[in-house]
Order: sequence, then C-alpha cells, then structure tokens
Amino acid sequence: MTEPGAPIAIVGLPNLRDVGGWSTTGGGRVRRGMVYRSVDLGKLDAAGDAALAGLGIRTVYDFRTAAERSAEPDHLPDGVRAVALDVLADLADASAAANLFTLLSDPKQAEALLGGGRAEQLFTRSYRDIVSLPSALSSYRSFFLGLSDAAARPALFHCTTGKDRTGWGAAALLMLLGVSDDDVRRDYLLTNVELLPALQPIFARFAAAGGDPDLLRPVLGVREEYLASALDEMRSRFGDVEGYFASGLGIDAARQAGLREAFVERVAG
Repeated sequence: MTEPGAPIAIVGLPNLRDVGGWSTTGGGRVRRGMVYRSVDLGKLDAAGDAALAGLGIRTVYDFRTAAERSAEPDHLPDGVRAVALDVLADLADASAAANLFTLLSDPKQAEALLGGGRAEQLFTRSYRDIVSLPSALSSYRSFFLGLSDAAARPALFHCTTGKDRTGWGAAALLMLLGVSDDDVRRDYLLTNVELLPALQPIFARFAAAGGDPDLLRPVLGVREEYLASALDEMRSRFGDVEGYFASGLGIDAARQAGLREAFVERVAG
C-alpha cells in the first residue's frame, strides 16, 4: 500500500493526492478513495480526462473565485457534478490575493509587493481569512456537508494551486477525523514536494526577467507558519476543531460523528 499523501500521476494535475491513508486516534485510518485534492482542472488533456475519470469522481468542489474560474475553467469528465464555493468572496481584495501569478511577469512589482517578508505577512493574514471570513465559513460548510453525502463521493476539491484554500480544507477534515497534528502538518507540507517541481518553469522565467526566484518560494509553496496562523485563528475564535465545525460551520456533533463514521475505517490488529 502506498504511503499517505503519495502523488497520483496525471499529466496536468500536480499535487493530486488521496486525502486518505493517514492514521487516526483509536487505531483507525482515513479511508482511501473517498476524497482527493488537487490543483485546478483546467490543464487536462484527453488522456488526463480519462485518467481522472478512472478515479470514479462524482463531485468536484472548486474553492476559486469567479475570476479564477472564468480564466481557467475546469475540464471535467462526463457526469461529474461541479460545485463552485468561493472561499474568498467576502475579501475586499480577493482578486489580488487569489491571483498573485499576475505578478510573476514583473519582478520589480513583485519585489515591491512581496519582498522584505511582505509575502509571508500576506499569506499569514490570508490564512486567518480562510478560517473566519463569512464566505469561507459558508463555503467550507457546504463542502463538508457535501462530503457527508455518500451519493456525492468520491469527491475532489481544489483551488488554483491546491495549497492554501485546499490545504485548509484538507487540514480541517483530517483534524476532525482524528489525525495527529504532526501528520496534518506533514500532509500540508507535501505540497512543497509535489507542487514546486512542476512550477520550476515559473521560477526560471522569473529569473530570466531579472527576478530573484527565492522571492517566489513563500508565494508558490507553503510554510508551517501559514498553517499555524490558521490554527491560531480557529482556536482563538472557536476553541478547537470540533468548535470550528459546530460554531463556525454549523455542523453539529451528530453530523461530525457521521463524517468520522464515513471516512474512518478500523485497522485490524
């Protein structure tokens, strides 16, 4: 059996992985083949479409803004239901926060906006928004309630690069299911292993235009402090992950238990 978080090789879908496989408290394990995470689905060719269809996905949850979805529409296999959930809809500068790629063709502008630790500060604030914005709470509520419906599974969820809005969705689910903090962090940081190599052409073009590639690492990758910021926001507002689901998302204890029942299997021995 493959390690938890192992990449699924489909051309055009870096950072595609099964959320399952992680151990949980009490000797359980998150079921595989139930829910997947990825980058956006706008770059799939016919072979990629077929490979994605082979996963049997019934529902795709898209956390991107309307502008992102318009610029790069998903290519979905026939019969897959698309659900748009704009996590950042209530953020005043959502277009800027969600479309930092536009800066990558202008190293001087990128340095002005992202240099000197400003990129890290931007993402730290953004992760707090991902936890507590009304649009984020509404979107994640719809997502988790959707996952509770067996007829909607297997499911896939994504944003643009599958690392921030998607990263929080995966982290919140794994925490609720009883995965350890260390493994939640491991899963989150796998993006740096599985996504950044696919983005090397972006680094190369930025360097060729006179930019410092290191400026892009906090933008295109993930950092422990980003997730820590989200966790701090969750705990300060809601106490713990169960409080986040109950008070923040309006998903009561019975429905939380239903998600655990659906997504956690007991491991023999």
